[in-house]
Amino acid sequence: MNREFGWDNIARDDRSVVTVGTFDGVHRGHKVIVDHLLERAHQRGGPSTLVSFDPHPRSVVREQEVPLLTTVEERAAILEDMGLDRFVVIPFSTEFAKKAPEAYVEDVLVERIGLQEITVGYDHQFGRKRAGDVDLLRECGDRFGFTVDVISSQKVDQDVVSSRRIRSVLTEEGDVERAADLLGRPYELHGTVARGEGRGREIGFPTANIALDDPRKLVPKRGVYATLVTTPDGTTRGGMMNIGRRPTFDEMEVTAEVHVFDFEGDLYGERLSVQFLQRLRDEQKFDSADALAMQLSEDERHCRAIVEELG
Repeated sequence: MNREFGWDNIARDDRSVVTVGTFDGVHRGHKVIVDHLLERAHQRGGPSTLVSFDPHPRSVVREQEVPLLTTVEERAAILEDMGLDRFVVIPFSTEFAKKAPEAYVEDVLVERIGLQEITVGYDHQFGRKRAGDVDLLRECGDRFGFTVDVISSQKVDQDVVSSRRIRSVLTEEGDVERAADLLGRPYELHGTVARGEGRGREIGFPTANIALDDPRKLVPKRGVYATLVTTPDGTTRGGMMNIGRRPTFDEMEVTAEVHVFDFEGDLYGERLSVQFLQRLRDEQKFDSADALAMQLSEDERHCRAIVEELG
């Protein structure tokens, strides 16, 4: 897959069959669009091309933080596995956001990227103040010589699949199982193991403190989770992740730390991938380290059973 990140790296190809959107999460609704894109690209003999943006447009236009379900690199890896030919990432800026819809189509899609066909979701909007819509895109297609395919909304158990909905499920409810249903795969964190305070080792549950690859990455609601952990050698083991402030020790910094089952060795400086399987409980303050250790023993038994069932 060609990765064309930034304006200087875009290589125009007029044969391209294109889709455009942030595609944060590459969830089940996105997958329908990408699958259609791949099929049409095969039929029309052009490279399947997905155009995304970084940073998230809403973080620029509304100046509000948008936690990412997938970093750009995570997005790229998922799309490559799906068989995409070409992944274009446009730097989103306040200047870019001011571009009129018709100018955006002509200057960016036609002149910079190139296309013979475009696939978009039913609610696709583009250009300054999101004034462009599917009808305008079709008018531009008639003018510049490309066709437009529109994909309807997708639902899972009557729940409309959207990145915003998945963010809500993860941050407000910590329901990683529901998030997995909507994503089509378990939610993941990727990062490097950093040195912590060693509290877990002191009470018999050594943990790997995860420093995320991208600080914008969404971290689920505070609490304890059953997980799968993939270590640098490619081995996947069960794990138990705690997200929170470790209130038993009166600490204030929120950390994401994982206890990897049946692992002996030093993980400091190594990269780990953590898949969330199920949420066990809320963050809790205990009267003593011994009381916390007793609860963690119970949590581990519970997590091991979940890993055996779902992992």
